Amino acid sequence: MAKVGVVRFTIAGLALLSIGLVRAAPPEDHPLVSRYEGSEIHDLKVAEFAEYKLVTGKTAKGDPDGEKLEGKVTRIVYRNPKDRSTLEIYANYEKALKAAGASIVYSCALDTCGASFARSAWGRYNGLFAAADGDPRYLAAKLTKGGGTAYVAVMVGRRRTQLDVVEIRGMQEGLVAVNAAALGEGLDRDGRVSVPGIYFDTDKADVKPESKPALDEIAKLLGNRPALKLYVVGHTDMTGAFERNRTLSEARARSVVKALVEGYGIVASRLEGYGVGPLAPATTNASDAGRGRNRRVEIVAR
Repeated sequence: MAKVGVVRFTIAGLALLSIGLVRAAPPEDHPLVSRYEGSEIHDLKVAEFAEYKLVTGKTAKGDPDGEKLEGKVTRIVYRNPKDRSTLEIYANYEKALKAAGASIVYSCALDTCGASFARSAWGRYNGLFAAADGDPRYLAAKLTKGGGTAYVAVMVGRRRTQLDVVEIRGMQEGLVAVNAAALGEGLDRDGRVSVPGIYFDTDKADVKPESKPALDEIAKLLGNRPALKLYVVGHTDMTGAFERNRTLSEARARSVVKALVEGYGIVASRLEGYGVGPLAPATTNASDAGRGRNRRVEIVAR
């Protein structure tokens, strides 16, 4: 078996691993898990925020089953060295992950991953094509350090190894500051637009002071378009009782209307506040990140 070197230091609260010779990993490798020695990158894709379904078991029919995750998803497909077995490559990844403190969530090899005639299902599941590549070996691991969490999925086949790393985090906010022009473009394009940067305490309807920059831009939009009238619509996630969520979302929408009328002199007849609770989610409510996106305020042209 090839020598395994494990290098540990921290970045963003997570331990870094190096599989293979103890040397600096090429820049194309993921900073958490490097390639097996002698492997070559065949494909690399990165999504800064995406959904990912981690294989953590099998269904009664033998198809892969798993857990839905959200975060930064990095997928690297490597060409395996010609003189190394799938067992050797797999064992190196497993050893390095465990040495870094990762817990193995699920693993399978050969027929335990599913009958050969059913392995094509892996190819439809996060593109884990390597299972149909002969001699499949798979593991999913969870690594938690310093408050950060990452999931690592490794599928080793005869010719290729697929490495998926999911860094759990909420969708990065504040990359695009809310501004009147962007709000207007959203209204012109879709008839409605979500307004980031409007904040409330949990289970409260009062608009927090740090919402002022967003309110400034809504007021600017209304000043630039004197004929514009808006519905202000509050949305919640699905946590808690439906009726409480609906009334809370409406109270929040009306608080926004009140802040614009009283704080910016907007004519009250131009604004109406309503709440729809969890009835129009922007994304899944199955994760913290998804619920965060669903708790929002939108403006709708009327």
